[in-house]
Amino acid sequence: MRSTVIVELHARAMELAVQVVDGVRPDQLDLPTPCAGWTLRGLLEHCVGQHQGFAAAARGAGPDPALFADAPLGADPAGAFRRSGADLTAAFRAAAAAERPLWLPEIRDGGPFPFAAAVGFHLLDTLVHGWDAAAALGTRDGLVAAVDGDDALATALLTVAEAVPSTPEARAPGRAFGPGLEPGGGAGRSARALALLGRDPAWKP
Repeated sequence: MRSTVIVELHARAMELAVQVVDGVRPDQLDLPTPCAGWTLRGLLEHCVGQHQGFAAAARGAGPDPALFADAPLGADPAGAFRRSGADLTAAFRAAAAAERPLWLPEIRDGGPFPFAAAVGFHLLDTLVHGWDAAAALGTRDGLVAAVDGDDALATALLTVAEAVPSTPEARAPGRAFGPGLEPGGGAGRSARALALLGRDPAWKP
């Protein structure tokens, strides 16, 4: 897939995630999420840190894990998510023409990874963690409908999810994704992608 295409698909994914997080109230930050051991606060801190790390990588940073560290949310968690997401979108758009490989120290051997593949990794993270947040908030059906209603975005999500290694070592406890699950008959592409990554599409708090 061309870099400019995956970057714009990523931007659409980020817009959907922002719409979910914009509705977060301070009293909801301690809600459980489908990420075992993570509250909604912890999830959002992780997401903001990843936004910052991928943006730094897109601007040429080397393999420094500190750039990807979870980030404090401050007094405006939704704003921190929105602003860091917008900065990442701008960084990806600026880097698309150069197709510079990205160093991603938390993925496999750290890279460098081809630009389009790296953007695809974060597109996956954006939609999966957006779903995690929506599931915690009880709004997942709207996000799932929006993703499945966008043919190109749903296809990109499922394609990247299918490429995630499914070996026992890759899905061991503490890894980004758990062992794959069966999504059930009639599941849409977003549900199939979630199940491939070890998420239960029917998860409830």
